[in-house]
Amino acid sequence: MRNRNHSYLLVTGGAGYIGSHTVVELMEAGHNVLVLDNFSNSSRASIEGVRKICGKEPILIEGNIADEELLQNIFKEHRIDSVLHFAGLKSVADSVSQPLKYYIENVGSSLCLFDVMECNNVRKIIFSSSATVYEPAGEQPYSELSPTGPGNPYGKTKLCVEQILHGLAVANPNWEIGILRYFNPVGAHPSGLIGEDPKQYPNNLMPLVMQTAIGRRKKLEIYGDDYDTPDGTCIRDYIHVLDLARGHLLALEYLERHPGIHYWNLGTGKGISVKELVEQAKEITGTEIETQVVARRPGDSPIAIADPRKAKEELLWHPEYSLVNMCADHWNWQRHHPDGYQ
Repeated sequence: MRNRNHSYLLVTGGAGYIGSHTVVELMEAGHNVLVLDNFSNSSRASIEGVRKICGKEPILIEGNIADEELLQNIFKEHRIDSVLHFAGLKSVADSVSQPLKYYIENVGSSLCLFDVMECNNVRKIIFSSSATVYEPAGEQPYSELSPTGPGNPYGKTKLCVEQILHGLAVANPNWEIGILRYFNPVGAHPSGLIGEDPKQYPNNLMPLVMQTAIGRRKKLEIYGDDYDTPDGTCIRDYIHVLDLARGHLLALEYLERHPGIHYWNLGTGKGISVKELVEQAKEITGTEIETQVVARRPGDSPIAIADPRKAKEELLWHPEYSLVNMCADHWNWQRHHPDGYQ
């Protein structure tokens, strides 16, 4: 037995893009952190970046949250106080072509985690959810009360996990649950030491834009320019990853005072089109980013914008970074890591 003298926050998927930035936020706030990651879409180098930023590093364990024996050992050997659950697959396009894989990885693994938490009397969790849980054709902007009805298997797995957590909260009032519905995280830590480095083909726009700007890609493909939007391209609510990370810390603190289950949108409330983002990136990078319009991507919705008022009122959370900051910090990461963490 070891590490029982201090409580830890267990961060599943903590070596990933959002996870690693949240680990920095948690550690800078004085928390002890244990990261569990299988590195399927992340790198150990991100934890080295965390160490350089914070002056220390979290405990790192390689493994899968579907491994019940491993999870039980973690909870026995470490005094886990709370869980921040990031681990999971996240490509909308891949989920359309491989739905069963997404249900196994995102829902099945989460069930294993929740069961082990229950067995060890750990009932505080922040879940990394998504704006894809909302009805794609729903009225904009989305509030936490907007109708849900995901248009793709990825979003359906997120909603399914939300529903499981809701059931746990109804059955046992001792559960403390924060569900954070992300919109579009971008940017990187200003140090340039950690950032977004998808191992597979990126499923979101900003990495593709920056990889094109740095020369890793010849051109940027725009998936459709015939949507019912002002310039024909999809509109999204982009949020700096540091603003997102800070939301997790504030949500944890909120749960200490307000048990039960709570839902929050984390977005800026401002919509930016694909073409507008590309133009801003051109200005920041000083490069000519060649684009090519191709067919629409299955599962994409035309517009997704947050109504973040609930997070602002309850968590006292306010986004601090502009689109210029988002592009500049992401470009700073890309320039220092033209081939990612390799």
